[in-house]
Amino acid sequence: MFWNVENFFDWRNDSTTVSDVEFSAAGERHWTWKRFQAKANAFAKALFWVEAETGRLPDIVGLEEVENAFVLRQVLQKTSLRKLDYKYVHYDSPDRRGIDVALLYRSSRLELLDSKPCHLFSADTVMATRDILLCVFRLAGSPVMPDPDRASIAAFQEIPGQAGNDGAFAVLVNHHPSKYGGTAESEPRRRIAVERLRFLADSLESIGIDRIIAGGDFNDTPENSVFRLLEPALLPLHMDLFRHGLGTIKYDGKWDLIDHIYVSPAFMEAPVFAPASDSSSGNVDRKTDQAGNPSTRVRMQILRIPFLLTRDTVHSGEKPLRTYTGPRHTGGVSDHLPVLLEVHFQ
Repeated sequence: MFWNVENFFDWRNDSTTVSDVEFSAAGERHWTWKRFQAKANAFAKALFWVEAETGRLPDIVGLEEVENAFVLRQVLQKTSLRKLDYKYVHYDSPDRRGIDVALLYRSSRLELLDSKPCHLFSADTVMATRDILLCVFRLAGSPVMPDPDRASIAAFQEIPGQAGNDGAFAVLVNHHPSKYGGTAESEPRRRIAVERLRFLADSLESIGIDRIIAGGDFNDTPENSVFRLLEPALLPLHMDLFRHGLGTIKYDGKWDLIDHIYVSPAFMEAPVFAPASDSSSGNVDRKTDQAGNPSTRVRMQILRIPFLLTRDTVHSGEKPLRTYTGPRHTGGVSDHLPVLLEVHFQ
């Protein structure tokens, strides 16, 4: 699961960023512990909704727009998730607003082999934006690596070809630069992010990790040709959803799909899932072989969780229920809907 949780700040003013001052109890937004806890509880409720609909809690949750590790600890220790086995991965990024990407994972199902924040660079200078978070996992109970005490990304270089065979796979959490300042002016920054993602995918494959999942907020729609730079290392799973006019954010009455999921060809050994006949649901149906078994390994869907939506009183239909609408606290979670990837391992 990947989800931009929109300005998920804690309620404390403990840094010098303008956003942290704004999102604090004494700040312009009056972001109090009570409001924070309501958002944290709604976030937890969304994960249990996924369990009710699919039969499983998400094993991995990639997050964008989280302020710090304190937020993640509060979510995992002070909500209904506290009795579960979720752990988190987080690194502070150089982002000017003080928001980062992060990842939650179920430790009973996955073993974290390594993680790393991957900076974006412009003219050899670290860009003041979010990193790409790289995490390498294997399924719990997979065969042990030749040297389990050195389970690091660097160690994979010494055992080429072994990583893929013993169940290792990589997850890359993205939150690419926004269009702030205008599309034309910001385009080069987003291109750098896409090029960096492609470099990481190629590097992982070169050291034997050929199963790669990349997702998150790409701050642009799939029609932008810059995303072709990811091919053939990473292939999009969201094109059918996009062609059907489905999206994760709603702007000026129109749904846009800026939260993407890409996977490496190792996940695409069979045709991808066919679009559902009822495309308005955002779900996709799976094709089956003659024995009725799924003929694909992956599928993606947009999660239209009822309590994350509200009536669009200006346009028609529904829209995401945000935490704030302008200065007014409306009590939602995000202006983005989450996306879900279902992966079937042999």
